[in-house]
Formats: sequence, C-alpha cells, structure tokens
Amino acid sequence: MRNVKSGNFSATTEFLLLGLSEDPQLQPLLFCLFLSMYLVSVFGNLLVILAIVYDSHLHTPMYFFLSNLSFVDICLTSTTIPKMLVNIETQSKSISYTGCLTQICFVLTFAGLENGILVMMAFDRFVAICHPLRYKAIMNPKLCRLLVLLSFLISVLDALLHTLMALRLSFCTDLEIPHFFCELAHVLKLACSDILINNILVYLVTSLLGVVPLSGIIISYTQIVSSVLKIPSAGGKYKAFSICGSHLIVVSLFYGTGFGVYLSSAATHSSRKSAIVSVMYTVVTPMMNPFIYSLRNKDMMGALRKLISRISASH
Repeated sequence: MRNVKSGNFSATTEFLLLGLSEDPQLQPLLFCLFLSMYLVSVFGNLLVILAIVYDSHLHTPMYFFLSNLSFVDICLTSTTIPKMLVNIETQSKSISYTGCLTQICFVLTFAGLENGILVMMAFDRFVAICHPLRYKAIMNPKLCRLLVLLSFLISVLDALLHTLMALRLSFCTDLEIPHFFCELAHVLKLACSDILINNILVYLVTSLLGVVPLSGIIISYTQIVSSVLKIPSAGGKYKAFSICGSHLIVVSLFYGTGFGVYLSSAATHSSRKSAIVSVMYTVVTPMMNPFIYSLRNKDMMGALRKLISRISASH
C-alpha cells in the first residue's frame, strides 16, 4: 500500500480491492465465473442492439429505449468487471486513487442512466396501453431522444457531485475496500475526515433519483392494470400484460437488488455480504436483461434469428 503518511492521514495514491474472497483457491473459479458472465452480458446486449438497428420493424420507442438500456448495461459491466479480472490474473489488489474515483463516477453515471431508462420504458408502456390513439403523437422520436439526453445529464451531474465531494476527503492508512470495485459507500467508510455532508447527499439523492422514479413506475403500472382490466377479451388482457411482463421483471431485479445493497449495508456490519449483493445489480441484472427481453418477445426473437442468419451468410 503506497501512500505518504502525515500524522494519522495519508496522501492517498491507491486503494486495495479485496474482492469477493481472499481465498487463493477460489480465485481461478471467480475469474472463470466473472469472465463468463461478462462475455455473456456484452455479447448478449450487443446482439440486442444490432438486432434492433438492422430490423426496421423494431424502430419504435420501446425498442429505442431497449437498445439504450443494452448499451448502458455493456458500459456498467465494463466499468467494474475488467479491473476485477486483471487484479485476479496479476494477483494484485491495487487500484489507483484516480482510478477508484473514476470508477465511482462511471458506476453512478451508468446506474443512474439505467434507472432513468427503466422509467422511460414504463412511461412508454403507459402511453401505449392507456392512450393508444395518441401514442405516435406523444412518443415521437424527438421526445424519446430528449428523455434519454435528460436522463444522461442528470446521471452525470449526480455522479460528478458525489465524486467531487469525495475529492475533499482525507483517508487514513487503512485503505482496504472489501469489494470487487470502488463503491461510494465503501470508500466513504475509509475516510478519516467528516463525511456528514457526503452521507446527507447520498441519502438525499437516493431518495430523489431512486424513490421518485420508482413511484412513477408504480403509478404508471397502476394506471396500466386499471386500463387492462377494462379490456373485454381474455386474449387482449394477456397480450397487454405480456408486453409489460419483461419490463416488470427487469425493474424488480434492478430496484430489488439496488435497494438490497443499501439495506444490507445498513443492517449488517459485514461489508463482504454487501459486496455479494452488489454483484446482482452490477453483473447479474445486465447479463439477464437480453434473455428476459428476447425469450419473452416474438419480435425480438425473429430479429435475432435474422441477424444471426445474416452474420452466418456473410462468413
């Protein structure tokens, strides 16, 4: 651990990422497991993006948001897993101070952007089911692009706020992070200086950018269920619910695991358990999204078959 000591504080140059386990015998297993999940996540989401781009029938607001979600999932996993794999392979646990803060910034940005896109997808389904005659007028391409841009700007501002506030902190000589990436909550616990303002910001922003969007999703689906129940035919009800089913599963995974991280860190003193929970929303959820949206969607399955056939034919 390289740092320049000054009393009880240090001019920090690097942190140590302890990972999910310090058992040497488990490292090869963890390497293979996370490498497999990373490759499945990247290639799965990339296939979804390419299928949507090359199939003109999927050039609709719903699939526009889905392609953006897949891109964000690739970025989120690429922010955390490669560094973990490099550390396991080189048997090194270090991450530079700059690299750690950069990782915090990107994780917050992409997690916030995914949060925003899930809200947009709920709004899209709300308009499609509750106001079908006005759907094309409301969900026009310009509005869709503006919503994604707005979500991106909010996520970047949120990430920069937390990162810049972390820059003012002084750290003690114990710079071990019991996690496989630099998560804001764990880095704050290592600070020797006062983190009251940082904690207030974390809870305030989590409430605004977590609870408020989730409330919007719940309200949207309350209206959707109310409208669907008024459909006379059973087939019509099933079709409407099946369209929303994939999105509801992804929302449950993302918010369930996201809030689980904060609840577990508050309820237990074991940072390792909190790290394991974090795997769900940073690794497992992005990996599962392509399967959830593809296997339950005939249009996506058809587009993927066409894309695979085109790739096979070109070779």
